[in-house]
Amino acid sequence: MTLLESLGQSGFARLDPAQARVLFEAAGGLSDWDRFCASWNDLPRDGYMADGGRYRRRRHATFAVSRSGDVERRPHQPHYQSRDYNPLNGGVVRWFEPIEASVGAGQTMHAVLRGCARVLDALAPPEVGHWHVEAHQFRIEAIGESAGNPTPEGRHQDGVDYALVLMVRRQNIASGTTTLHTVAGEDLGSFTLEQPLDAVLLDDARILHGVTPVRAIDPQQPAYRDVLVVTFRRS
Repeated sequence: MTLLESLGQSGFARLDPAQARVLFEAAGGLSDWDRFCASWNDLPRDGYMADGGRYRRRRHATFAVSRSGDVERRPHQPHYQSRDYNPLNGGVVRWFEPIEASVGAGQTMHAVLRGCARVLDALAPPEVGHWHVEAHQFRIEAIGESAGNPTPEGRHQDGVDYALVLMVRRQNIASGTTTLHTVAGEDLGSFTLEQPLDAVLLDDARILHGVTPVRAIDPQQPAYRDVLVVTFRRS
């Protein structure tokens, strides 16, 4: 089954690293992948956690991706979700530090955005001229014996059309298992994004998703889960 068929029939599509690499290489390449990954080492702490947690770091940026494959970074803007979609942190205009300019303009970022948009274009009405795209760099830390929670809001939708979750790096952590459900609550299975470039594309209107908390394998050493989450909304 192709990526497009899986997404259309099941509402989600898993990509292993080899599949993701083929998709992104065809959309521009990953020559700056190492620099892209290293940028996760400079994420500010998320100051909007209503649970008081200090385990999440992030940066954010907004783009427009056209059907012709042009990627345009938009002026920095806040991230907003209603409480219908995010009962923990929603209902608040959240200003996160921007993704670094060199990362946002880099080959890897553009290849990820362009590659996914090419797939999603086949599912969008012809009148959709471009995708409104939000990219989020997340680092979830497990500090000592304390767990880090990738989805503290629980099973959820993001309030967009489609979403990509791309594994960048796992360091000294256990768990972090992705769970998928229909909007009616039916269990669609679970899996763990383990290797760099492991990914999943989601039809947000059809799928609830969550990730189990991560814990340090060795509590004396740094432990974290780095992912890129990209959302696509028809515009």
